[in-house]
Amino acid sequence: MSSLFFSYSHVDESLRDQLEKHLSGLRRQGVISAWHDRRITAGTDLGKAIDNYLDTADLILLLISPDFIASDYCYEREMGRAIERHRNGEARVIPVILRPCDWHGLPFGDLLATPKDGLPITMWPNIDQAFLEVVTAIKCALEELGQTTPSPTLSRLGSAGSVRDLSEPIVRSSNLRIKKQFTDRDKDIFRIEGFEYIAKFFANSLEELSRRNPGLQRPFGRQDPRFFAILYREAKKFARDLSASAGELSVPTVLNIK
Repeated sequence: MSSLFFSYSHVDESLRDQLEKHLSGLRRQGVISAWHDRRITAGTDLGKAIDNYLDTADLILLLISPDFIASDYCYEREMGRAIERHRNGEARVIPVILRPCDWHGLPFGDLLATPKDGLPITMWPNIDQAFLEVVTAIKCALEELGQTTPSPTLSRLGSAGSVRDLSEPIVRSSNLRIKKQFTDRDKDIFRIEGFEYIAKFFANSLEELSRRNPGLQRPFGRQDPRFFAILYREAKKFARDLSASAGELSVPTVLNIK
C-alpha cells in the first residue's frame, strides 16, 4: 500500500476534501492510505507529525493555489522538502492545480501537473471530471512505481457471511439497470445545467486558445440573456413566471399559477 501526503493551504480545505472523496476507490482497494494535518490528534507535536509523514510518504500532492504559494509553511517547508525527496528519487511529487495562479516558474513548475494541461480544477465546467483527471494521474504514477496491487490481507464478506479474497472473481450480470422515470424538474434542470456546461466549456476553450496564440482576441458573451423561474410541487410544475430579457427588467413579470 502506498502512502499519500496532502500538502495544502487550509483555505483550500474544501477542495482537498473533495479530492480525498474521489480517491476513496483506491483507498477501498487497499492501494493507498492518505494523510493530511487534520488527522493530527490533540496533544501531538504538530511540526514533528507533519515532518514524519512528509518524510515517509510515497506520493506527495502539492495542492497549488494562490494561498499555497503565499504560505511560508506550505511553500518553504513542505514544498521544499517534497521537491528534495522527489529529486533524490525517494518520493513522487504531483502538483495539483486547484485555482488559477502563477506557478510555472516555481521549483515544481517543470513537473507535469494535473488536471490535464494544468487547467485549474475550479475552471472546469464539471468539477467531478477535473478530480477524475487527478485520480487518473495518480493511478498512472502508482503504476510507474509498481504500487497498484491491492493489499493481499484485505478480504470481502461473501453472501453467506464467509470471507472471500478480493482476487476471487465475482459472477454477475453485466446489465443491471432499472429504467429511470424523469420528472418535469429533472428535464428542466438537465436543460439548464446542459446549457451552462456548454457555455463554460466554450468560454474556457476560447481562453486556452488565446493563451496559446498571443495577440488573439476572444470576445465572448451571451446575446439577449434571459431569466426565469419555475415552481415545483412533488417534482411537477405548478407555477412559472414569464421570462424576461436584460432589456426588459423594468417590466414587471407575471406569475402564472396553474
